[in-house]
Amino acid sequence: MPEKQVAVITHYFDKIGVAVLKLSGNLKVGDKIRIEAAEPFVQTTSSMQVNKAPIKEAKPKDDIGMKVDKPCKEGDKVIKLE
Repeated sequence: MPEKQVAVITHYFDKIGVAVLKLSGNLKVGDKIRIEAAEPFVQTTSSMQVNKAPIKEAKPKDDIGMKVDKPCKEGDKVIKLE
């Protein structure tokens, strides 16, 4: 299964479980990703937002908010699983 880094986490809101991602590749709702956190985990992208508005896909250089299944931190890599 090819893997490609598509983002890095720039901030994590622990009270609401949302990460801010700076994208270096394309990402869309339904994509399977792995977050290289202290305890790496895999999840499916269920929703993304830009300025509190839902979006279906994002492109390189976008900053998006995304609900994550487990805690992560600034600098963690986001890998897209294909």
